[in-house]
Amino acid sequence: MPGGHLTYEDRRGIADGLAEGLPYAEIARRLGRPRSTIGREIARNGGPHGYHAARAQQATTWRARRRPTPPLPPAAGDPRGHERGGHEVAGRDPEAVRAYEQKLTGLLAGGWPPMAAKVMVCLLTSDSGSMTVADLIERLRVSPASISKAVGALEQLGLLKRERDNRRERYSIDDDVWYRSWLVGTRSMALWAATVREGADVLGADTPASTRLLTASRFFQLLSDDMAASAEHYRTAFAGSWSPTS
Repeated sequence: MPGGHLTYEDRRGIADGLAEGLPYAEIARRLGRPRSTIGREIARNGGPHGYHAARAQQATTWRARRRPTPPLPPAAGDPRGHERGGHEVAGRDPEAVRAYEQKLTGLLAGGWPPMAAKVMVCLLTSDSGSMTVADLIERLRVSPASISKAVGALEQLGLLKRERDNRRERYSIDDDVWYRSWLVGTRSMALWAATVREGADVLGADTPASTRLLTASRFFQLLSDDMAASAEHYRTAFAGSWSPTS
């Protein structure tokens, strides 16, 4: 059904469509699903070049077992609560929190678009881990278009989720956000390995340039393999600390 959850057969259809080089709209038409659903599914599970039906199914099952952390109640005397005020929680120093947010934003902005880094920090430092467009606009004092662009960049990396809240769009993150971020890095290293290795073939065997590129390719492949193994190790190690869905 168009509004239901994707099945394993749906995911196999997505993988087949990507292998054929079909656009998202055509894959969605074949499966009778909204294009936005197909786009989110692919972005959340490896992107168009790294999507695998079995892995996507396993990741979805794993996420379904997790219970989201309930939001804390608003701080006393602050009708807006932590979602919008951000710092008016008993026991917190607002200036220290703001200084920390700036420091974390600067760190993330080293590899992300600046506005995407700011949105991510807002979500990370929100007790509920979720915010609406209005919340983010009030917090960051920017236009809706800026928020939309930043959210799109984070969504492409699979780092946040979109939800509907009384006809408003709400963005949220959960505890496995860094696991997904690490997988993005893993796939990036694998892509580097494959692309550099391709250059070795183009430049010809047994040439100095080819040897140099093969060495670099092995380096990136080793990084990718190590990162993938580490991701699975820590996912397993931390899984026991998350409560299963009742």
